[in-house]
Amino acid sequence: MQQYYVGMDLHSTNTFIGILDAQGKKVWKGKLPNQLELIIKSLASFQEGVVGVVVESTFNWYWLVDGLMGHGYKVHLAHPVAFQQYKGLKHSDDVHDAFFLARMLQLGILPEGYIYPKEERQVRDLLRKRLMLVQQSTQHILSFKSLVSRNLGFSISSNEVKQLKSEAIREWFDNEYLYCSARANLDALAFLRNEIADLSRAVFNNADFKSRYELLTSVPGIGKVLSMTIALETGNIRRFNTVGDYASYCRCVPAIRISNGKSKGQNNRKNGNKYLSWAYIEAANFMKRFDPRARIFFLKKTKERNSVTAIKALAHKIARACFYIMRDDTPFDALKMFCSPKQEDIGCSSEPERGLRRERKALIGPPAATNYPNVDIA
Repeated sequence: MQQYYVGMDLHSTNTFIGILDAQGKKVWKGKLPNQLELIIKSLASFQEGVVGVVVESTFNWYWLVDGLMGHGYKVHLAHPVAFQQYKGLKHSDDVHDAFFLARMLQLGILPEGYIYPKEERQVRDLLRKRLMLVQQSTQHILSFKSLVSRNLGFSISSNEVKQLKSEAIREWFDNEYLYCSARANLDALAFLRNEIADLSRAVFNNADFKSRYELLTSVPGIGKVLSMTIALETGNIRRFNTVGDYASYCRCVPAIRISNGKSKGQNNRKNGNKYLSWAYIEAANFMKRFDPRARIFFLKKTKERNSVTAIKALAHKIARACFYIMRDDTPFDALKMFCSPKQEDIGCSSEPERGLRRERKALIGPPAATNYPNVDIA
């Protein structure tokens, strides 16, 4: 039976398809609108011999990949950052790109991305939507606080803003335009908080995913939201061969080029998962507040470099710890993460030359993970 390799160059409104046979000969090409029925119909005569279909990982690949897999095709998601065509080409177009994808699959050198399972992907994307609404609600809180501070001359806490109703602030402002601006913030905030609550119930009441994030809550400072984010954004932990691969995916390692001990610039520092990067930075900020060992580590790194580098270093350690928690189904162990504290004086973040002996006194034996509060992102 003749074998075929299919490459698809996906765009926002159309898809270019190129099909190669086992000898690398171009046997079919075409430009189709983004309609799954037409694409499946165009491949029907080749389906029995199709070895694989390559789709480039663009912003809109879900419908095409899911549809092709639903019709029995073996789909490969091409990683666009990991490959580049020869830059000396005189001519290149969409059809050429489609055949290029098929050729890499035929040669066995196609760098592939991970195809997240459809059902879990939908829950993950819902959690991302919740995060977006939380960020928007924070913007409205800060906008309202700034408006009050500028025009009324006093400060108000974020928790107080969350309790305010638009009717309660009517007497605060003698100007109708200021009142309308403030009311818009509070009304939008109330709406967003209701939507956030609805999305939270939809995500966290799913029993199928509950067991996956429960162990992560044993990490000091990681609550339900962060643990669920980490679990869903990570997906199948077995797809990472080493803990270093996982830390890199979480953007917890530096993206630099060094030659002969000198920096030669930066590589792609955005390569990886921005949501995992955010989650581990949040976890690091909470952990240094609640765990004496984490606070000592943070202050030591602050003394060596600066607070930004210190928080990223702590986030890196948390990411590595969570890798083993998810891979081995084991709870958090502070001794494995920090070992025994050293006895040198590390100072404090604002004045490193001053001692923090009270931090040392707090470390009497390994702290129990269950004694730490687990913080949720509102």
